[in-house]
Amino acid sequence: MAQLTLIESRPGQLLARGVARALRHLGYVSVEEFVPARGLRVDVMALGPKGEIWVIECKSGLADFRADGKWQGYLDWCDRYFWAVDPAFPTDCLPDGTGLIVGDAYDAEILRMAPERVLPAARRKVLTRKFAVHAARRLHALRDPGVAARFPPTATEGDAP
Repeated sequence: MAQLTLIESRPGQLLARGVARALRHLGYVSVEEFVPARGLRVDVMALGPKGEIWVIECKSGLADFRADGKWQGYLDWCDRYFWAVDPAFPTDCLPDGTGLIVGDAYDAEILRMAPERVLPAARRKVLTRKFAVHAARRLHALRDPGVAARFPPTATEGDAP
């Protein structure tokens, strides 16, 4: 499979990589840049061993955080919502009622667990299916890079690769 080097990645992507590694140690699988609904794109969506769904927004700095006007729209699409930041980030500006993950490109740690907001069963089913389709499509595109151009997502698949 093709490998991305760390040099090709932006700070938020590097942080997402470390977050994904930490989540994997907790038994979660994740995808980056996932579209749960039209007009929303989360940095990391994670699926837990019991079907729980977490959204993690990775912020590369204070300016990136302040420019984020959509984060509250993500709350309806997850059981728990987290901010992921690097160790130098001023965490006191992050909103109450959200989780906190601190990390880097290689690892991360949950410092504050997000409160649980249980998703409705129907929405969980739709999101879990979209997650699976999204992950399978990404894997297929890695194994056969020309496939994404030849077979764009259908309307029922939802988000773009």
